[in-house]
Amino acid sequence: MKVQPYVFFDGRCQEAIDFYRQAVGAEVLMQMAFKDSPEPTMASPEAADKVMHASLRIGETEVSMSDGMCSGNPSFQGFALSVTVPDDAAAERVFTALGEGGKVNMPLTKTFFASSFGMLNDRFGVAWMVMVAA
Repeated sequence: MKVQPYVFFDGRCQEAIDFYRQAVGAEVLMQMAFKDSPEPTMASPEAADKVMHASLRIGETEVSMSDGMCSGNPSFQGFALSVTVPDDAAAERVFTALGEGGKVNMPLTKTFFASSFGMLNDRFGVAWMVMVAA
């Protein structure tokens, strides 16, 4: 069994893909627009160029994403994506990159369980935890 995150950006998915490529080195494994679907009723004509499905590799993890219903009202509540990096310098780099245009909830700091740990919401509202395991 495999569990992986699937995140819906309600119209900002391409922007998110571009951001994650730059911020955390995400690699696009697959991307399809609604207009490329063999089922023509999948989306409205206004959403034709929006992302129906994309799969990104971030480190060792595959993250799926979509524009979903393209309502323009993404809501990310009740979960966070957690990134474990090899050292404090990498934690600072990833935390700073993900936080650009977002909101820091807990600055990177040493904790009893990590040499660096911090929490933030990126510019899309997705919650992230960045840590170096102690």
